[in-house]
Amino acid sequence: MSYQSMEEAQTRCEKEGIEFWKAVQLEDADERGVTEADSWKEMKRMWQAMLDGLDAYDPELMSRSRMVGKEGGLVDAYRAAGDTLCGDFMAKVMSNALKMGCNNACMKRIVAAPTAGACGVMPAVLVTYYREYDVPEEKMIEALYVAAGIGQIIANRAYLAGASGGCQAEVGSGSGMAASAICHVKGGSTPQIGHACAMALKNLMGLVCDPVGGLVEVPCVKRNVGGAFNAIAAADMALAGIESQIPVDQVIDAMKEVGDKMDVSLRETGIGGVAGSLRAAEVVARMNM
Repeated sequence: MSYQSMEEAQTRCEKEGIEFWKAVQLEDADERGVTEADSWKEMKRMWQAMLDGLDAYDPELMSRSRMVGKEGGLVDAYRAAGDTLCGDFMAKVMSNALKMGCNNACMKRIVAAPTAGACGVMPAVLVTYYREYDVPEEKMIEALYVAAGIGQIIANRAYLAGASGGCQAEVGSGSGMAASAICHVKGGSTPQIGHACAMALKNLMGLVCDPVGGLVEVPCVKRNVGGAFNAIAAADMALAGIESQIPVDQVIDAMKEVGDKMDVSLRETGIGGVAGSLRAAEVVARMNM
């Protein structure tokens, strides 16, 4: 999956008359020296792990710091009351993003897509849609290839780690990957997939990585909700025919530039942003008692 740009991948799609997901699968099989069937089997395993991860959520389990764990259950109860601002489907997206983030904090099995800190974004978007609208599993596995291809391009041109580029590289990248993936599920073209990613990335550009106590919990878990909602909005805009005036490859390059200029205190060190607030200091002191 070593495309260096979306432009390169799109050129192959046009030349060979294939969809973006297939171009990613072919590259993966060639790079790892496996068959297309073996590649598909591995991606299906990843998909099943996302499904299993959400099903394993326990609203009674709290992280060791006691900062997170119950949030997914709280949103489930709120949704059941039928009075959400954003509607039933988006409330499920919110709940699932929180559940997977809490699973990570509680040491449960997750799929780092693209990182553990952003593990709730893609399942919140893809699994929720899959279960809500009874989409064929094959289409969802194709969507994972789309996300993987986008993630690899971002990794090749910029960052996926918060320590390198801030949370724009984690939740931001996860949001771009999810936007592209759900765009594919909804029948989006390869150019629309790129526009969806570009708009999602632009919306979260400059997002800092400021974990309280250095733990992937606050504000990380709740930030996954923002990434998931942003992905759906970006995909809907692309599907509506809205185009990013800045090509996705150039947006990724801009994200790298912003990350390079970001002060080190805002890149996962736990000393800047909300991690440097008075309340954060109190929380950390309590954990160390």
